[in-house]
Amino acid sequence: MEHVIVARTDRPERAGAVVRWAEREASLRGLPLRVLGDSRSEIPDGTKLLVVGTSDVGLGDFACPVVFVPTAPFPERPGAEVVLAVNAREPAEAAVDFAFDAARVRGVRLRAVHAWRFPSCAAELPFGVPEEDRGAWEDHEVQLLADVLRPWRKKYPQVPVLEDVRLLPPAQALLQRSARAGLVVVGRRPGGAPGAVTRVLLRESPCPVAVVPA
Repeated sequence: MEHVIVARTDRPERAGAVVRWAEREASLRGLPLRVLGDSRSEIPDGTKLLVVGTSDVGLGDFACPVVFVPTAPFPERPGAEVVLAVNAREPAEAAVDFAFDAARVRGVRLRAVHAWRFPSCAAELPFGVPEEDRGAWEDHEVQLLADVLRPWRKKYPQVPVLEDVRLLPPAQALLQRSARAGLVVVGRRPGGAPGAVTRVLLRESPCPVAVVPA
């Protein structure tokens, strides 16, 4: 089965940005590109990546990764890092692998962002969270993320990785990092619509967002 990258551009106002991004991706990966100009067209078997505009957030449940390209003009950042959203307690392995591979083909750094929050017991502390407790909790989150990424660091030794553990809501942490990124990668549960964090990214991220199914 031939692997292809497909750009779907049924709306002329966003066709240029979608096709340009898909052309660059196809060139990076050495894969043929097919452009579909009708939303009713069947996505061909062997599609490795589907590229659409951000207004296509209501897309169906595709088996391949989907990259949503902003319809508004966005800066070209050829050497910008790839940002990966990681839940270190429930990592989306397909998304992790996709992000490492995307960083590899671009020759850029991968930033793995793990957002965390204080445990529920912190709300019961009468004088706030002691610094030593915060430090211990954060060290634990750092270790969780390191453990998740270890197999992919071995698989992709050529990819430099920055582990970014942030005490912020996930959407806020990712949007901050997307400001200087070339691509943000998030996972998606099988058979499910994009989650709340993904929907925020698709509305507000200044760079393309890849949604990778489990």
